[in-house]
Amino acid sequence: MANTVLVSRNNSVCTVTLNRPERLNALNSTLLEELRVALEGANRDESVGAIVLTGTGSSFCSGDDLKEFDEQSSDPKLTHKFVESIQDITRQLVLGEKVVVGAIRGWAVGGGLEWAINCDLAVFSENAQCFFPELKWGMFPTGGVTSLLPKMIGLIRTKELMLLGETFDANDALAMGLAWKVVPDDEVLEMAHETAEKIAALPRTAVRDLKGVLNQVNIIELEKTLDLETEATVRGILDPETKRRVGKF
Repeated sequence: MANTVLVSRNNSVCTVTLNRPERLNALNSTLLEELRVALEGANRDESVGAIVLTGTGSSFCSGDDLKEFDEQSSDPKLTHKFVESIQDITRQLVLGEKVVVGAIRGWAVGGGLEWAINCDLAVFSENAQCFFPELKWGMFPTGGVTSLLPKMIGLIRTKELMLLGETFDANDALAMGLAWKVVPDDEVLEMAHETAEKIAALPRTAVRDLKGVLNQVNIIELEKTLDLETEATVRGILDPETKRRVGKF
């Protein structure tokens, strides 16, 4: 393992930390696999009561690492596998049994923003900055957010954010209902851990059932959404126009 993801325990809270600070925790194939393993392990571990998801350095996650775009787009099968790896993280975050509290600092962009949306409760730092860059490159949002986000903030606002790709801050996210709390940067992780500890102290079966029932009632056909997003994202990555745009980056 390349240690692009760190895992630590404090009592019954498992903290999973993205660890590519030199790339603002941008996602690549290695990080995706290590993150999947970390989240899958935490979800299966009966001694874990809640998960905190965060990133090292100044940012949570700056999205796809475009420096590795040539590799990601080199072969349709590899492209599909790469996108499915992204969607597997959403399956662990949203469909996993454990409640996930996000500690979101700095940039939360593209896939990083989508993972923040996937968290059950997301604590944002005051300096958090977010946007969806996918359409600008000719790609497509992932993480089930084409289904999740309209339910959180409304269809028109979702179209605005995804089509225009404009940056919004933590207070905007709070006003929209995307963020749960906004706190000073140096308090984000503490708030996330305190919240996760409170959840971990609750009866495990009741918490698991609450997350499961809420998701079943409110998140309709997530797997279908993930499949449709995957198809659209693969088409986008393989489109010559996308390669031309990314090449200018």
